Amino acid sequence: MKRFSIVALFLIAAALFAQEGTELGAPNPEMTGIDSAQQQLKEVSVDKFEHDGFWRASISSDDGYVTARLFSGAPAAKQPIPEEEGMNIPDEYVLGARVDFLRRGYKSVTVYPTRPIPIEGITKTISMWLAGRNYNHEIKLLIQDFFGRNYELYMGKLNFQGWKKLTVAIPPQAEDGLGVVQRNYHYNNQMGIKIMGFRIDCDPMESYGSYYVYFDDLRAVTDLFAENNRDADDMADFW
Repeated sequence: MKRFSIVALFLIAAALFAQEGTELGAPNPEMTGIDSAQQQLKEVSVDKFEHDGFWRASISSDDGYVTARLFSGAPAAKQPIPEEEGMNIPDEYVLGARVDFLRRGYKSVTVYPTRPIPIEGITKTISMWLAGRNYNHEIKLLIQDFFGRNYELYMGKLNFQGWKKLTVAIPPQAEDGLGVVQRNYHYNNQMGIKIMGFRIDCDPMESYGSYYVYFDDLRAVTDLFAENNRDADDMADFW
């Protein structure tokens, strides 16, 4: 009798465990659908490099000299954003930077705006056209997240001829709150990242003489769902 009771209890516990496991492990199509529907992805223009003096460049005075200015031109393969067609938005110039090295070695050139450029919504990717003159230098995107923490994201090498579009994905926010944070659930009216600039890390074997690089059409693909669904009567915490 005692043995039968133990076996019966074991079978009942196993059945309950199996039932509980099935409920927890089964996918919920409704939640998946809601999560997928709550996105409004849109490609937006961040900067077209049309304003003289807005972008600057710097390098250590021990490594060389750098200047930045606008030039007329554009990548022939660049396609306009559909929403901007017919709006007569100026798009005539590109940003050029010239670096004159003093000696070979590991050097970095920073190209940055006079003030950080915020991007609306939750940014997914950032792209930009570059003419890198086929050097083995690398370019990295410099961003700042919701909490003011700075990050650098690898965009690629500049070892190509002519214009090329480089794209980098913004890492999603981790569940533990670490990494690039673009949104805090306490503040629905504050979200996104800021563009702090770009850094070119030069190959030591090719950091001599003069180096030229050109930038055009900085864009982002961003999720504007939260931006377009804010409460109109909510208070702003800016005081």
